[in-house]
Amino acid sequence: MPFALNSRLEKGTHFIGKTGCCQILLKNNASFPWIMIVPEVEEGIEDLHQLSADKFAEVVSLIRQVSEFMSDHFKPEKLNVGCIGNIVRQMHIHLVARSPDDPAWPGTVWASDAKTEYKAEDIIEICVAARLALGVSEKL
Repeated sequence: MPFALNSRLEKGTHFIGKTGCCQILLKNNASFPWIMIVPEVEEGIEDLHQLSADKFAEVVSLIRQVSEFMSDHFKPEKLNVGCIGNIVRQMHIHLVARSPDDPAWPGTVWASDAKTEYKAEDIIEICVAARLALGVSEKL
């Protein structure tokens, strides 16, 4: 069966690009700079340790690249990275830039009610900057 992005992930994000086996998505919540990496893997693979050694290396390398982009672009005090998936089981990795002035600091973003959709121009600016920094195309 071909890969299909979980509808919940698709609904709450903007597509940045694709590289190798991974889609890169911007979460539509301007309260927290938040990017997700979604490896295009078969159903049932939900955790990083389940990936083949080659795919694991590819995903971890991309996590590093996206982390470097987010650190340079958003200038957070802390960058949180996690492969949670308790509700949406499709494998996806969260990268969340955190700072003392964000509405959930120092608590978790999942417990926060803060939700502000990005303005169209901000989505474009972040996605273009990420595509340039990561060398990815906006095409699926």
